[in-house]
Amino acid sequence: MKRQTIAALVLLIAGACSTKKTQSPEEFKAYEAELNAWHAKRIENVKAPDGWLNLVGLFWLEQGINTFGSGPKNNIVFPEGKIAEQAGYFKVQGNTVSIFVNKGVAITSNDTPVTERIIFHPDSAKTTVLKSGSLQWNIIQRDTKLGIRLRDHDSELQKTFTGVDRYPVDAEYRVAASFEKSSDSSRTISITNVLGQTTPQSSPGTLVFQLQGKEHRLDVLKGSKEEFFVIFADATSGKETYGGGRFLYVTKPVANETVFVDFNKAYNPPCVFTPYATCPLPPKQNELSIEIKAGEKNFGHDHHKQKETAQLK
Repeated sequence: MKRQTIAALVLLIAGACSTKKTQSPEEFKAYEAELNAWHAKRIENVKAPDGWLNLVGLFWLEQGINTFGSGPKNNIVFPEGKIAEQAGYFKVQGNTVSIFVNKGVAITSNDTPVTERIIFHPDSAKTTVLKSGSLQWNIIQRDTKLGIRLRDHDSELQKTFTGVDRYPVDAEYRVAASFEKSSDSSRTISITNVLGQTTPQSSPGTLVFQLQGKEHRLDVLKGSKEEFFVIFADATSGKETYGGGRFLYVTKPVANETVFVDFNKAYNPPCVFTPYATCPLPPKQNELSIEIKAGEKNFGHDHHKQKETAQLK
């Protein structure tokens, strides 16, 4: 009787494993088309005026006067030939940044000439964007650091970019997961960025799933109203994929419905395109031991090396 019970359990387990739905050719074709459309939209965003291909500078400001222009003697040196040699200066007082433009230098904000104004304040409701020729810049804040994020809408990478390589679409990497909601609604996990700054980020729980015969866990970040945000690394990181991990959005479950983690939608952080981004890195617990051969690959091996060298300086 005992043997019969064991045999029945074995059959039950085997039957459960075999109930995994296999996509028909038509279903896979539709799934592949959906992913291709998603990735095309993703590439459009990368190439957009507010995307990542045109970032050409990130300059951290010091308290007091910070001169800027294309001349080498400035505190902040903009690209040669793109702006006057001595364009003016930024003045930092606490967390407030003002710009003072030299006479004869054309700088605008919302098509209005700028000569002197506050361009950043912690209580500002809207970002001030400044332009001169093909250059555009604004102030960003990272922890206690204030910096100038500089774009060039005539950048070389913007002109030559042809896309990002991906692994072939593989439905096996769309995995069902359970969501373990944190019992503490104020739970946070530590996230470190490429600058070495570590901040606590809201984490409502953990995704638990089976892949390649093992159980895996990924802590999620709050993300948007509809989606969790996940930063993860795997055994391809630093080899076929970016060494600083990849990003992924996962649709939040409604009630107790199954969550699906689709690694075919894993994508590169901005730092894969430019050394002037401030990307978050995967927390230690989100470093998977297996290879995730799905989603985006690294963007250019030589370019990757160049970026990582710049980030370490």
